[in-house]
Amino acid sequence: MTAYIHWNPSPELLDLGFIAIQWYSLLFALGFVFSFQILKREFTKDGYPVLLLEKLTVYVVLATLIGARLGHCFFYDWAYYKDHLLEIVLPIETQPVFRFTGFRGLASHGGALGIFIALVLFARKFKVSFLWILDKMALVIPLAGACIRFGNLMNSEIIGKPTDLPWAFIFEKVDGVPRHPGQLYEALCYLVLFALIHIVNRSGKRKPGFLFGLFLLLLFVIRFFIEFLKENQSAFEEGMQLNMGQLLSIPFILLGLFFMFRPGSKGVVKSDIHRT
Repeated sequence: MTAYIHWNPSPELLDLGFIAIQWYSLLFALGFVFSFQILKREFTKDGYPVLLLEKLTVYVVLATLIGARLGHCFFYDWAYYKDHLLEIVLPIETQPVFRFTGFRGLASHGGALGIFIALVLFARKFKVSFLWILDKMALVIPLAGACIRFGNLMNSEIIGKPTDLPWAFIFEKVDGVPRHPGQLYEALCYLVLFALIHIVNRSGKRKPGFLFGLFLLLLFVIRFFIEFLKENQSAFEEGMQLNMGQLLSIPFILLGLFFMFRPGSKGVVKSDIHRT
């Protein structure tokens, strides 16, 4: 008999009574902390002030949360939220009774779109090369994504399809069925991508935007194929040849190819922080 991995951790790392520290929240925050430290070195190396990075962090954090929340509501659960519009922006539930729930539902494709829009606005406001900032973000987003997927694993959410492989997880909070640990697959792939992007970054000169294009291409190809091993996130996806996660990945894959193979452009334009 195969000894599957029985998985049933508490989603709470620490309960202080008046507040509980969640694994997911901690890992989500660590993704930003690690990213800030890596980008701090990159900004300093390229002659940019840390103050500019602090401003960028505010843009990215807000864009991630807003984009991921709207992405979940519009892409995955619009059937519910179209009748509960207030719950999109407020962490509450109004039916069957009013209660505080927190924001339950963040979609990575929405977060990616939100970050892209925020970077456009940031580059324009602070007079920074858009392609330069995209390449820098490519260095850290895979690591942040891995942190989030480890958080999903601790929550026993985004589970995989049934399997009899020896490393299958039985998510006891869900059912007693051995399943692919889709969150773990994705997290490990993102860590490999994180290492690969840094290797390419150090390998020599390339046109601005290439690194970001490579990141987009590989990350969403990973996401596309791992979706075949994951349960659908919404009931409406049943019967679809490709699920919503795969359909939403295709435009990002094409965008990645565009940035990789677009004609060359001008070099990096330095920011003048004193204009802010």
